[in-house]
Amino acid sequence: MGSDSVQPFLKYDGKWAIVLGLTSNKGAADFELQPCGEGLLYEKVLKTVSQWGSDENIMFVVGATQADSFTAIRQIIPGHFLLVPGVGAQGGSLKDISEKAMNSDCGLLVNVSRDIIFASGGADFAEAARNKALGYQEEMAKYLG
Repeated sequence: MGSDSVQPFLKYDGKWAIVLGLTSNKGAADFELQPCGEGLLYEKVLKTVSQWGSDENIMFVVGATQADSFTAIRQIIPGHFLLVPGVGAQGGSLKDISEKAMNSDCGLLVNVSRDIIFASGGADFAEAARNKALGYQEEMAKYLG
């Protein structure tokens, strides 16, 4: 999908268009990590889409398991917000993404839903989920300093 699919959403002040950048799943190798011109396809997507709007209305999804790519991603889109799934159950590290992807405004919306919703399968689910969420909140607070 191209600009004609994203542009209509950029007309709303205070709203964000969220575009897929680089996923956590192994399937990222099928397309996103393929060579494209002088870089990789996901890099071309970041460069191109970031020109359609601004860091005030375009956000990118970048999977937490791609922590080694965050430095390059921040060079391409230093001010854009990143929606980061894949922490916890999928193997992404909150420490790694905080160190490599955080910008001066934090710039991260971290999703750890799978790790929280599967915190327990028993009667203690609510307490276990709460404790898991609080643990992530406390860990993130350390990185925000």
